[in-house]
Amino acid sequence: MQDKEFLKRVFKVAWPSVLESVFIALAGIIDTYMVSNLGTYAISAVGLTTQPKFIGLAIFFSISIAVSALVARRKGEEDRRSANEVLVTAFVVAIILCVIISTVMVTFSEQILKLAGSKSDTHDYAIEYFNIIMGFCIFNIISIVINAAQRGSGNTKIAFTTNLVSSIVNICFNYILINGKLGFPAMGVRGAAIATVLGTFVASVMSIRSLFKADSYVRIPFIIKYKIKPSLDSFESIMKLGLNMFVENLAMRIGFLTTALMAASLGTDQFAAHNVGMNVLSIGFAFADGMQVAAVALSGEALGAKKYDDAVTYGKTCQKVGFVISLVLSAILLFFGKYIFGAFFQDEAVINYGVMIGRFITVIVICQISQIIYGGCLRAAGDVKYTLIASIVSVSIIRTLVTYVLVNVFHLGLVGIWLGVFSDQFSRLIFMSIRFKQGKWVEKKI
Repeated sequence: MQDKEFLKRVFKVAWPSVLESVFIALAGIIDTYMVSNLGTYAISAVGLTTQPKFIGLAIFFSISIAVSALVARRKGEEDRRSANEVLVTAFVVAIILCVIISTVMVTFSEQILKLAGSKSDTHDYAIEYFNIIMGFCIFNIISIVINAAQRGSGNTKIAFTTNLVSSIVNICFNYILINGKLGFPAMGVRGAAIATVLGTFVASVMSIRSLFKADSYVRIPFIIKYKIKPSLDSFESIMKLGLNMFVENLAMRIGFLTTALMAASLGTDQFAAHNVGMNVLSIGFAFADGMQVAAVALSGEALGAKKYDDAVTYGKTCQKVGFVISLVLSAILLFFGKYIFGAFFQDEAVINYGVMIGRFITVIVICQISQIIYGGCLRAAGDVKYTLIASIVSVSIIRTLVTYVLVNVFHLGLVGIWLGVFSDQFSRLIFMSIRFKQGKWVEKKI
C-alpha cells in the first residue's frame, strides 16, 4: 500500500515535468523538421549551434539544478524564507552572468562556430541563427531560474505550462517566418531563430507571473513583505552545488562538441542525419529529465525532513517508471525508425543513415534514462563531486577516445560516432547506479 502512495506522488510531480521536457524536445525536433525543406545545409547549420549554445547555457543549467535541490531541501526543513532567498540570489547571479556570456558569445560567434565545425555552405546560416538565439537568451535564463525554484517546491505544473505555451508559440512562428506566411517575408534559418526567441519571451513573462500566485511557495509578495535580499550564505550554497555541476556540464558539452566535430567531418549529409538522430535521442533525455525533476524535488524534500528511507524509495520509484518509459521508446524506434527519419529526408542514403542511428538509440535510451534519474538523486543530495568525476570519465575520456579511435583509426563513420555515444551512456549508468545503491549519498548536507 505504501509503495502505491510513493508511486502516486511520483506521478503527481513527474507528469508535468515529463510533458514539459518532451514539449521542449519536440519543439527542437519541429524546428529541425521545419527547416529541413530548405535542405540538409539548414539542418546542419542549426545543428552546428547546438553544442556551443549549450556550452554558453551550461552555468545556468547548473544553477537551476542547484536551486531546485536547495529549495526542495529548505521546504523539507520548513524554512520558506531561505527558499525564497535562494531564488532571489540565484536570479541576480544569473542575470549578471547572462549579460557577460551573451556578449562574449555574440562577439566571438564567427570563431566559435568555426571551431564547432562549420563549412562554407553552413557557416553564415549558423552565425545568423546563433547570434539571435544567444543575443536574446536572457528570456530563456529568466524562465530557467524561476521554473527551477518552482520545481524544487514541488510545483512542476507551472514550468510545464510555460514551456508548453512557449513551444506552441515557437511552432506557430516557425510556420509563419521560415517560409513566409500570412504576409511575412520568408526568413529561412533566421525565421526559426526569431520564432524560438518569441517562444522564450512568452515563457519568461508567464514564469514571472507565477511568482505572484497565492499558492506559490516562492512568491514576489512574500519576498517584498519580508524584504528578502540576495545573501552570501545562499550564494555560497548555490556555488557549492552549482560550480561542481557546471564543471560536469561543461565537460559533458565539450565531449559532445568533440563528437559533433567528428560527425561534421564526415560530410553535410551524414552530419544532418546525425543531428536528426541527436534530436530523436533528446526525446529520451526529455523523459529522463522530467523524471529527474521529480527525483530531485521528492528526494530533496525527504532529505530535508531527514526521511532518508523515503528519499531512497522515491529514487527507486522514479527509476522504475523511467525504465518502463525507456522500453516503450525503444519499441517505437525499433518499429517506426525508418518513418521517423523519412519525415526529414528524401534521399534514401541519408534515410538509411538515420535508420542505423535509430537502432543504436533503441539501446542507448535505456541506459540514458536510468543514469539520468540516478544522477538526479545524487545531485539532490549534494553528491556532486562524484557525479562530476563520473561524467568527466564517461563523456570527456571514454566517449571521446572510443569515438576518435573508431572514426579515425577504424574508419567506421557514423557507426563509430554512435558506438562512442553508447560507451558514454553505458559507463555513466554503471557509475551512477553503483553510487546510488551504496546509499551513502543520503548523508550529504547542503
